[in-house]
Amino acid sequence: MFLFEPQPWYTYLMLLVVFCALLLLNELSRRSKQGGFALFVILPIILTLFVWPRTTEGTSVNDWFHYAKVYSSLAGCIGFWAIRYYKRLNTNRFVLMFPPLILAVNILEAVVRDMQIGSMGLVNEVFEGMATTSGLWNYLNGVAGILNIITITGWVGICISRKKSKDMLWPDMCWFWIVAYDIWNFAYTYNCLADHSWYCGIALLLAPTAAAFTLGKGAWLQHRAHTLALWCMFAMTVPSFIDDSMFAVRSTQDPRALMLVSALALAANGALLIYMLYRVVKTRRNPYTAELYTDHTCYRTVCAEAAV
Repeated sequence: MFLFEPQPWYTYLMLLVVFCALLLLNELSRRSKQGGFALFVILPIILTLFVWPRTTEGTSVNDWFHYAKVYSSLAGCIGFWAIRYYKRLNTNRFVLMFPPLILAVNILEAVVRDMQIGSMGLVNEVFEGMATTSGLWNYLNGVAGILNIITITGWVGICISRKKSKDMLWPDMCWFWIVAYDIWNFAYTYNCLADHSWYCGIALLLAPTAAAFTLGKGAWLQHRAHTLALWCMFAMTVPSFIDDSMFAVRSTQDPRALMLVSALALAANGALLIYMLYRVVKTRRNPYTAELYTDHTCYRTVCAEAAV
């Protein structure tokens, strides 16, 4: 049982190139106020008006989901940019509810897509430009996504770093939630975007996670929004790269592989929910109105970043 069809060495090299490119562009967007505005406001306007109507026609990215994903991720980037650089916003408790909300909406979009694919009864059939197979795995992963939304905690704890980068930090978003999210999201891409999942299910997930643990600790959601928007814009501008270029990678559509990744996602997010409930009982805190993991090293590390 293999996740992907046999492939040449240069697709592995390209996976590394995509990963590094996302990291570098994310650094540009987080370290420069002007860079972020150019990448997430000016560039998308140009692409929307003059590029995407032509490049997406007849390709695997010309559907409601890809358009919803690129604009929802851009909405997150623009909102996070405004929160980071305007004190009136980053001190407003209600405005700071926007990041968790946009995250939940983004996950919900994928859950709806998984359920949609599951209901279609496809058996290794081309659907919107990609080979797709429906099955129980779609529903399992849909449930995993719902659990991932439920386990988003510390909605009120978002703060802005005092470093020059002004990263948007989320202390209560510890490594175990991020890992559970990554497993779920890889399963989602493998289920619903199978022939794109080599890049958007591996490089695109590893880039923000690596950034959150090294270059910009505690700012995973910001990194995730930036890299997701960058990838979506690239995919809609050059869809041939993932559709039919020499670097395209196909999934095997093996039902065993599909079931495995979705079962792992459900197990990881089920375990995360159990741990969250344990913490709720132990601390007697509401996870949506208070921070839940304040005694964890991951939480303290991010708070130290905020205080620099």
